[in-house]
Amino acid sequence: MNDSNCAGVSLAVVAALAAGSADGAQPNSVPLYHVVEIALAGPKLGPAETPARDVKLAMTWRHESGKPSVRVLGFWDGDGKGGSSGGVFKVRFCPTRAGRWRVVRTESDRPQLRGQKEGVEVLCTPSRHPGFWIAGRRWYGRSDGSHPYVTGNTHYTFLSRRNDKGASGVDPAADVRANAKYFKKLRFALGGGRYPDPKLKPFLDEAGRQTEDGRFSLRPNPAWFHRRADLAVRAGFEADVICDLIVCGPDTREIRSTLKGDPGAWLRYLAARYGAYANVWFCLCNEWNIKRPSYKPAEIVAAGRILRAALPYPTPVSVHGNSGNWDASLNGTWHDHAIIQWKLKKLDRAADAAADNHGRGGTKPVCNDENAYEGKGDRFSEADVIEGCFGTFLGGGYPTTGQKPASKKGQYFWGGFDGGAHRAADNLGALRDYVDRHVAFWQMKPARPNESIFRGAPDSSRVLAEAGREYVLGTNRAARGIRAKLPAGKWRVVQLDLMTIEQKTLAAEAKGEITFAVPDSRATMTHFRRIDGKPGPVRPTRRPTRETGEGVMNLKWLRLQPT
Repeated sequence: MNDSNCAGVSLAVVAALAAGSADGAQPNSVPLYHVVEIALAGPKLGPAETPARDVKLAMTWRHESGKPSVRVLGFWDGDGKGGSSGGVFKVRFCPTRAGRWRVVRTESDRPQLRGQKEGVEVLCTPSRHPGFWIAGRRWYGRSDGSHPYVTGNTHYTFLSRRNDKGASGVDPAADVRANAKYFKKLRFALGGGRYPDPKLKPFLDEAGRQTEDGRFSLRPNPAWFHRRADLAVRAGFEADVICDLIVCGPDTREIRSTLKGDPGAWLRYLAARYGAYANVWFCLCNEWNIKRPSYKPAEIVAAGRILRAALPYPTPVSVHGNSGNWDASLNGTWHDHAIIQWKLKKLDRAADAAADNHGRGGTKPVCNDENAYEGKGDRFSEADVIEGCFGTFLGGGYPTTGQKPASKKGQYFWGGFDGGAHRAADNLGALRDYVDRHVAFWQMKPARPNESIFRGAPDSSRVLAEAGREYVLGTNRAARGIRAKLPAGKWRVVQLDLMTIEQKTLAAEAKGEITFAVPDSRATMTHFRRIDGKPGPVRPTRRPTRETGEGVMNLKWLRLQPT
């Protein structure tokens, strides 16, 4: 197997599950942080039944050394191919350590499932996949110790493949891959909402009929998840793009009802189906407190605790509210980041919003998930988007954008990614690329210029700094005569105009005090990095690449076929 890239599975054919793996035969192999899927034969059920609620299934895997052990939930998947009748149950597991892993226990309240596959082994081989996203106090890191920067995009309802004229022709998996060139995260809802597919819907009602009504979330439709959501998540895994799954929303009453009543079956189903993917995040609800039906803080916290308890890995979880600050009454152990919705086009305001909400959210990472939508819908220009998202970086946060030519229309709802229409995409890609290559941002925190080494910088400028080692000054207008009093050592100074994506070196080995100018640009990064003594870590960027394969090791049949 060629695992030279950081994501994807390069096996063209995966061997069927070997019964002999429990009696000495060579076990199937899987690369580190990839997903193993095992199918089990259980009771045959139909579309009007509720196995997500009524059938309990969990499987415990243990590493050969004795640690760790991972208990993952299972889920009913109809006939295993998208059909809504059948007895196929599945368990998805991600090995987090190289070596042999064995199924040591299969728990179920159904005798047909109890004990199945116990003794089965897989051999986890080393890989270059970076693993899960793990929240620190301000920034995310990966399991392998790397810290890619995250800029995000939005395609709320692209899974339905519909727009205001009917079929959109959008392929969500292709959209994920297209986004990977510029963005590290893609937000999307798990239903169609405003633009439902008349022939394929995410839930089944009491009569077994397909529906968008979230009151029936306890009865997920296997066809929808097999043919739509699974394919998008796997494409994200292959390209190492975060799939930020919106559990409730975005905006119609029907699809916003998934957390009403008892949402436990729905949340545990999602944890079982997608919790083993290192590229999956969960957003419990879009605008939880302003759209109908709305939710109370206690309802969100209760749902968050259910989801967190069901997730076997450190999967990021949060919730998206109304415009403005994070609601501190939500704080707890269930969420690992704070999401704000604050459309900000000015560098200083965006930076200050991210910095302030770090404290409001419990000193956790901050994502501004509606930082700036480009287009006539919100009257944000390309330059507005670039400046606002750059500001969020300077405030110690992660920005998300979208393309919005009109309310509820365009790429931010329908998908169909087009960088020619979403013109800020390449600029935000340039920001992410430069930061990934050159800036140890995860060791830095936001500051005002006069709190740092700079004098004479515009009042609207902001700084990210690690004292004595690295500084980023962000400006949004021309200025001359800015002074930087450098700490001891030699410093490299590089300036990047994010509007033109032009980069130049101001000084290769600066010492003492340096005076410089910034251009008449709404987003200029001037980067100071110490190059002697103990400089901060430098790492090569990991641009998204693809291998052949499905992103899931299927240990029952030869390969998963897209539908």
